[in-house]
Parts: sequence; C-alpha cells; structure tokens
Amino acid sequence: MPDLNTPPGRQGYRMPAEWAAHAATWFAWPHKEASWPGRLERVPPVFARMAALLAPGERVEINVNDAAMEAAARAALAAADAAPERIRFHRFPSDDAWIRDHGPIFINHPGGAQAILDWEYNAWGGKYPPFDLDNQIPALIAELLGLPRFQPGMVLEGGSVDVDGEGTLLTTEACLLNPNRNPALSRAEIEARLRDYLGAERILWLGDGIAGDDTDGHVDDCARYAAPGVVAAAVEPDASDANHAALAANFERLRGFHDARGRRLELFPLPMPPPLEYEGQRVPASYANFYIANRVVLMPAFQCARDEAAARVLESLFPGREIAPVDARDLVWGLGACHCLTQQQPAPESA
Repeated sequence: MPDLNTPPGRQGYRMPAEWAAHAATWFAWPHKEASWPGRLERVPPVFARMAALLAPGERVEINVNDAAMEAAARAALAAADAAPERIRFHRFPSDDAWIRDHGPIFINHPGGAQAILDWEYNAWGGKYPPFDLDNQIPALIAELLGLPRFQPGMVLEGGSVDVDGEGTLLTTEACLLNPNRNPALSRAEIEARLRDYLGAERILWLGDGIAGDDTDGHVDDCARYAAPGVVAAAVEPDASDANHAALAANFERLRGFHDARGRRLELFPLPMPPPLEYEGQRVPASYANFYIANRVVLMPAFQCARDEAAARVLESLFPGREIAPVDARDLVWGLGACHCLTQQQPAPESA
C-alpha cells in the first residue's frame, strides 16, 4: 500500500504510455443534449461502434446514469454487434461523456501496484456547469477497483497531457497555464505536480491548440506520442487556414526537443482534415485525437480524402494494430472525438 501522504511519483509510480497493455477502456454514455445540440440521437451508435471495436481486445467499462440509460446503451451495443460478455455497466452518474478529462488517470508502480489520480475537474475553466458529478467519477472508480487514490489538488484534464511512459510529458502552455485552471500556481509549481504525480522527468511545452477547441488547447488534438521518442504531430500546410501558424510553431518546438532519455524526437507529420463547420462554428476536427487500444487504434474519420493519408501515417506507427476509422463527424459537433471520449485502464506491470 503506498503512502498517500507522499506524492506517488516520489514512490516510483508513473503514468504508463497509452500503448502499454490495457485491462480496460472506460466510457461515460452520452446523454447531454447541450453537448450535441440537434444531433444527440446520432451519437450513441458511434459509441457503440467504438465499444464493438475495442471489446475483442480488452474489457469495456461503461458509466451510465440510471437503468433507462443502461437499457438504451445495451440496445445500441447489440445493434453494433458488440460482445456483451466483454462489457460491464456501472451506475456512476455523470454530467457529460468526456471521460478522458473527468475520469481517473491510472498510474503504475514497477513492483506491480496500481493507483488512481483524482485531479480536480472544472469543465475546462468553468465553461459548462454543472460538473460536480463528473468530478466524483475518479473516486467512484477507485472504490470499485479497490485502488488507492491520490488527490494532487490541481485542475487537470486527461486530454491536456500525453506521455511516453519513460518520463517525458507533452502538454501546451495555452491550456495548463490558462488562469481559468490553476490561477494560484506558477509554471514551476505546475511542473512540480506533473513530476510528483505523473512521474514526469522532462516536460515538453507546446504553444497553442487548434481552432474551435473549447478546452483552451488540449495536446491530444495537436501532437501525440506513438512510441518512446516518436511523435505524430498535426500539420496544416495551407497558410490561409487558422491552424497553420499554431501547428507550424508547435512542430518547430518539437524539432528542438530532447526527451527524458536525451533523444531527439522522431516526428511524423499527421495531416489535418479540411476545415469542418457546423452552423457557422469551426469544430476541432483532428486526426491526432486517435485512441491506442490493445488491438486497434481508433482514428477519427471525416469522410474525406485526407482520411486515407492519415490512416497511412498511423499504420506506419502502429504496425501491430488495426487502424479502425470511426466516423467522427457527429462526435466532433460536441467538440471532441475518439480520444476525448475514452480513458484507458492500464494493466498492472509485472513485479
């Protein structure tokens, strides 16, 4: 049992990379009309397809608010031919479906122990109240699994950080340094929390996020680790596009970085889809919002020619996994996609 009064990073715990073996993937079933105005009924079938793709390779855990929501979810999953024996439901009510950001971050110890990080959650700077139910989810999952729970005392969403599992963490200044998250903490103090709780030894700061992103610039729409020392970085060659300058600046930063092991990063440019707007609003469509599971990589697809180019990049990065396109045109109306709507539960490490 870890000492809950000592930050877990100082006890040898670390957040595993997303490609490390999973015990499960967690979802929160979609139910908030305001997140997908006019399209909510089109979203559950996409969740069901993601669950059906994941279930052969790992357990799928789904949070629901009540019996009616569970029944609706079971019907959608049956229609998608998702394996019911690989799916479990939990009556853990949520305010919204973005479990990447409100759910727990699991950390592992090389001796085989596991724990949960319960960061504070304020719906991306207080933009979408209420969020009290979402903020309780890590504690409920920790109790369910019988895992110790650390509370870092800092607002942090899972989509705002990405790790290589070897001590390097990617994030953005636009999000983590935004005063709507932790106004009382300095950059140095935030870095100290990332070291103490996630096991980060080197923190690589990118600048801004992409257009239309209401999270203030989550890194999981910009640049993602695919292996130690290897990063898939979103690029937009069209100089007239709103994403061109920010992504070009981030790419230049990445070219100059060294990771915690002293390696220069090997960069794989990942194309951006064409601009996507709904009702005059630019939405944050990005192929970087992929999710790495045990057997598959869920790739947001936008039914355009660039889908194939993005899939080829991911195929080169994940040769042992199937690249599974997920039609994200309705998902992204909620301002997120595959990665935002999933949270991995890593398998414990072998002692």
